[in-house]
Amino acid sequence: MTDRFEELRKAFVEKGLTLGAAESFTAGRFADRVCSIPGASDYFKGSVVSYAASVKEDVLAVDHDAIETLGVVSEAVAVAMAQNARGVLDVDVAVSFTGNAGPTAEEGKAQVGETFMAIAYRDEKVITYHVIFRGERNEIRTLAVEYICDKLIEILNS
Repeated sequence: MTDRFEELRKAFVEKGLTLGAAESFTAGRFADRVCSIPGASDYFKGSVVSYAASVKEDVLAVDHDAIETLGVVSEAVAVAMAQNARGVLDVDVAVSFTGNAGPTAEEGKAQVGETFMAIAYRDEKVITYHVIFRGERNEIRTLAVEYICDKLIEILNS
């Protein structure tokens, strides 16, 4: 059985596209998983781990008011993270992860397991995903990384 991240690598290399990420609650897990496959440097440029809201604002230019009003776990923040990561990392495709892996509800707004993920593909509309994963903290993080990998493969193969 082919590893889904090997399949991701092949799809990106075949299309001649580059990939980057803006990670919050996944804390670099996506980049780690992508780079565990030999040949990742053929398409993957890097990841901004923006665990703190200040990094989302200062490095990824996420609007402070959006964070204050909607919370960091929101569709608007996921979209901004993905769009702005495309420019920061100079890539064709950027993914973003913002969510709450637990152990408790965040900001009174995001339940444990609630995630927003986004894919900014070239200059096309950003695709967003709102998913609530069940499990322990690290299981939720892993499920999100695998989920977005599968979505990337679907998009590239369509």
